[in-house]
Amino acid sequence: MPYWSLGYPDAETSLRVIEAIARAGADMIELGVPFSDPLADGPVIQRANQIALEHGITVSRCIEIAARARAAGIVAPFLTMGYLNPVIAYGEARYVTDWQRAGADGLIVPDLPPEECQTLKGECDARRMALVQFAAPTSTDERIRLAALHATGFIYIVSVAGVTGARDKLAEGLRDYVLRVKSLAGDTPVVVGFGISKPEHVREVGQFADGVIVASALIRAAGDAPDPAQAAFEFVQALKYWER
Repeated sequence: MPYWSLGYPDAETSLRVIEAIARAGADMIELGVPFSDPLADGPVIQRANQIALEHGITVSRCIEIAARARAAGIVAPFLTMGYLNPVIAYGEARYVTDWQRAGADGLIVPDLPPEECQTLKGECDARRMALVQFAAPTSTDERIRLAALHATGFIYIVSVAGVTGARDKLAEGLRDYVLRVKSLAGDTPVVVGFGISKPEHVREVGQFADGVIVASALIRAAGDAPDPAQAAFEFVQALKYWER
């Protein structure tokens, strides 16, 4: 599940990148909605967000890019990753409705705790949209069960106690941590993100998780390339090769 910030480095290029990611074989695509204070993100995604915002990206323009991607024939599920402040400013019902009409399959809202998700979850449920919940290395068993209770789509496992960013090595004890979450999550799939940066990471984590998210490493590899779409295609294709 590759991630790309919509509007980075500009709207048209981000559309071409999403199309390239799909052609490369992404099973799902995480569409980032840029925000000025992305508290869960490290410097690579922060920079991408800031550049997109400086180029005039908004929630409405993000939705437009996603709709154009669907119109171009992309069938891979879209999960939109955006922070709560823009959701509230846009209007929760309108936000879910407009994303659903654009072809999105679910929402990822990293700063929305499960105790406060009922309104947004109700809007998502009414439109058959997933609302992803999170588990962190510091999560207690009780907290993981709460996330599983409210999660639709999957549980997003944060692999490290920190922000997003490519790392050379996987977190120590990641396999045991993921298996603990799976044992408490019932039938809800678990997908691992944060720090996954290499094809061999994808291959290893794929042996014990239901999915893998690659974000900062892709942004770093393709964002400043002469042809970001081609660079993204090659990067994701390499991940798919190792997955097999």
